[in-house]
Amino acid sequence: MNNEQQYWSQRYIENRTGWDLGQVSTPIKEYVDQLKDKELKILIPGAGNAYEAEYMFRVGFNNLYIIDISPLPLKNFKERVPDFPSDQIIEGDFFKLKDSFDLIIEQTFFCSFPPVDNNRERYAANMHKLLYDNGKLVGLWFDFPLTGDLTKRPFGGTKAEYESLFSPYFELKTLEASYNSVPNRGAKELFGILIKKKEDDI
Repeated sequence: MNNEQQYWSQRYIENRTGWDLGQVSTPIKEYVDQLKDKELKILIPGAGNAYEAEYMFRVGFNNLYIIDISPLPLKNFKERVPDFPSDQIIEGDFFKLKDSFDLIIEQTFFCSFPPVDNNRERYAANMHKLLYDNGKLVGLWFDFPLTGDLTKRPFGGTKAEYESLFSPYFELKTLEASYNSVPNRGAKELFGILIKKKEDDI
């Protein structure tokens, strides 16, 4: 087990999982509920206990993949959703994933990366690389300033910082304050729909 796996697995062992809502987040549920095409190939990176994936699978999205660096939440997920295809549950590093998707769902994944060593730029570039042309990155990003404490997750950001980070790779269809976040995250989340730019436009 490498250092990253060990770090995140230890968080699950100690139940230090403050990001875990224990259910699908409302903004993502309501976005998913309006999707007509259930054949979309979808990725949820840093899926953790993957409540979003559980919800989506239950309502008919079968071409759905989850990835997490720690095996523990993936084991939890498989126990909760035993009929989910095992080959669509990936234990591994998001940055080493080789595949393409129509849609990527972001839910407390971005905020796990310390904002050093170009982590955020790598995230944006890899999201772009993993999407088909005109694919979408959709989800929630925390809307509060960085504190400078690089040991204390979650790591936030501002709308202006996200716009600067994502605009080289994506058309920002929307990136606005989430009106339907769960109560303890009210006024602390931005909901975004980002559309992949073609390589020639970067």
